[in-house]
Amino acid sequence: MIVRRAQVGDIAACAALYERVLRATFTWIPPEQHQAADFIAAARDEEVYLATDGERLLGVASLYRSDNFLHSLYVEARGQGVGKALLDHVAEVADGRLHLKCQVPNIRAQAFYAREGFRVVEEGCDPGSTVGWVRMGR
Repeated sequence: MIVRRAQVGDIAACAALYERVLRATFTWIPPEQHQAADFIAAARDEEVYLATDGERLLGVASLYRSDNFLHSLYVEARGQGVGKALLDHVAEVADGRLHLKCQVPNIRAQAFYAREGFRVVEEGCDPGSTVGWVRMGR
């Protein structure tokens, strides 16, 4: 597995993976609300990293550097260490301690981040949303 910074030509494939993973796992949100275009729009202001096995894209992560905010971490190949490899890489290139937001129903992600040393530091709900979130940091 190789983890590297995404190039401009990689972003569409990363966005497609983002949409597939969201639609498969964020079942509490209507599927039509998960759009690759959202990832592409955010990627303009973020550093995007990807994990590959040869030509196969395994996962993506994005860092909003000015805040050391892990905005995205989506893995299609679960149980193979892809998420940890992406998280470790982003933590290594970040300028300080990482933090992230995770939706409350996303129990699996919260457990992953807790295993990786993240702790809940804040809880909330965005205006107009019925889905709460937790902010985690390490």
